[in-house]
Amino acid sequence: MTSSPRTREPLATADRLGPGDALVISLLMASTFLVLLNEMLLGVALPTLIADLDITPSAGQWLTTGYLLTLAVLIPATGFIMRRFHLRAIFLTALSVFILGTVIAAAAPGFEVLLTGRIIQAVGTAVFVPLLMTTAIRLIPEARRGRVMALVTAVPAIAPAVGPAVSGLILTYLPWRFLFILVLPLAVIALIAGALKLRNIATPEHASLDLLSLALSAIGFGALVLGLSLIGESTSGHAPLPPVIPILIGTIGVAAFVWRQVALRRHGDPFLDMRIFQSRTFTVAILVMLFVAMNGFGVALVLPFILTGALGLDTLAIGLFLLPGGVIISAVSALGGRVYDRWGPLPLAIPGAVIWAASIWFLSTLNGDSSVWVYLAGYLVMTAGQAMIWAPVTTLALSSLRSDLYPHGSAAFSTVQQLAGAAGGAILISAYTIGSHAADASRLTVAETVSAGHTALVTAGIIAILGLIGTLFIGRRRPAETAKAGESAPEETTLTIM
Repeated sequence: MTSSPRTREPLATADRLGPGDALVISLLMASTFLVLLNEMLLGVALPTLIADLDITPSAGQWLTTGYLLTLAVLIPATGFIMRRFHLRAIFLTALSVFILGTVIAAAAPGFEVLLTGRIIQAVGTAVFVPLLMTTAIRLIPEARRGRVMALVTAVPAIAPAVGPAVSGLILTYLPWRFLFILVLPLAVIALIAGALKLRNIATPEHASLDLLSLALSAIGFGALVLGLSLIGESTSGHAPLPPVIPILIGTIGVAAFVWRQVALRRHGDPFLDMRIFQSRTFTVAILVMLFVAMNGFGVALVLPFILTGALGLDTLAIGLFLLPGGVIISAVSALGGRVYDRWGPLPLAIPGAVIWAASIWFLSTLNGDSSVWVYLAGYLVMTAGQAMIWAPVTTLALSSLRSDLYPHGSAAFSTVQQLAGAAGGAILISAYTIGSHAADASRLTVAETVSAGHTALVTAGIIAILGLIGTLFIGRRRPAETAKAGESAPEETTLTIM
């Protein structure tokens, strides 16, 4: 344990990580990748689970929807958790809860117990991305921030590409329970490594838990994700209730949550400090990330339907198709980090957004006669463009905040990513269903699949254009140095609006 996050600053004048810092970041990166990989394993496995457990598709969908709902409820609370408790205690507790959920899921005799295990897994997963981002931004010196943060922020982006391939490979040769059984030893190894090697980097603050804020967060963000996830089902007429009802409740809940945080800031301790949005750079970056995450998760959800219906690919082939995307993300992030350190985010974000939008348009023009290699080329170019935006935007956003606001910024950033992912999936699945012009979107001809895919990808292209417009307002260069605690964020004087 060392100094408080209000007094310890990133080593802005150093060009190397401190002793043991690389080990802390690496352990958090590996563990975060593991829990996120687990999150993505079940999407490909749903048809197998539906058949094996003898449940309806609507019930099976709750294995992913319930997971997302749990994350949406808990992620806003991670800012409080990271301020109140030691890094080591948070890591060990969260990973232990994740392991418990994994054991329950692996041994589940039926759907209800499996769903319980998935929700417990989500409780353990929720803190990992904010914890990784907050810890990394505190430890990485300014001179190396672009390079290291590029790898850190690539972790959430690689999992959606690698997860389906791993899931498809496992399901080809083993029962679905091995999706959880094979994760267990890796999680236990990470837990032991954390217990032996992880150290605390900051002293907890005396933050109080506002139960009303927690309730409003659960109602607002949980209802929003539920409503967004129901849009796709409502398009096909299978939604248990109109999506507008939970979306309206969620909107009111989020508005009340924000009002509560502003009130607490005046005479108490806010659950999520809204001063993060006083930083223009942070606000612009989080808006750009909203559009990037919508397409990042939405296209990954729709593309397998297109590949199956238009090209006839099976589960394993789809997984192998998506797998090179993880390699592209890693390579582009590593190269982009060096560019960021030298020239800032602008040479990455704007060209990346152009490439991203153009490649999505290209994919929308393909049909059943197009080669799988053409689809793959378009997908990899799209992935590269997305990676050029994701890492620099995330790094710039957190770098624009004072160190005492890092936990709040990372919690807000992760919450927006989660909501955007749910929204993107709902919007593109709805566009796919509408574009098929079929009564039953689960059984489409090749022509209907091509039409559905075209509509979904054109919709994704519009979202990408909005993201491209947002990158024009990011600024010409990154802050010269991280803002110091108690001072104004530096972007107002060091960044120039385009």
